[in-house]
Amino acid sequence: MPHARVAVVIEDDADIRSLICTVLTGSGFDVHTASAGVEGIELVRQLSPAVTTLDVSMPGIDGYETARRIRAFSDTRILMVTARADESDVRLGREAGADDYIAKPFRPRDLRAHVEEIVGRD
Repeated sequence: MPHARVAVVIEDDADIRSLICTVLTGSGFDVHTASAGVEGIELVRQLSPAVTTLDVSMPGIDGYETARRIRAFSDTRILMVTARADESDVRLGREAGADDYIAKPFRPRDLRAHVEEIVGRD
């Protein structure tokens, strides 16, 4: 069962990772970060977070494959946070297991709203 206020942020860009972490921490989450897909998968496995934010374009395995691997064992809510926001990218993200999608650049309040919405879903 996911832990209600635990979040995992999987993002290779340190500045964006820090911004997402700040937003989620300010929203009351205990935030853990990873800079690559495999590292993030292991954090999700260990922590059972309520929400996981996930970039698509990362070195090694991309966000789509990372989401598929997470979905194989976890019910965490996945929010794709990426510059790749064409309809086809959104469709691929949803097919991989994403619950929602937000495009970069984003406003912190919009990120917070997306996270609160998907965490509140039954």
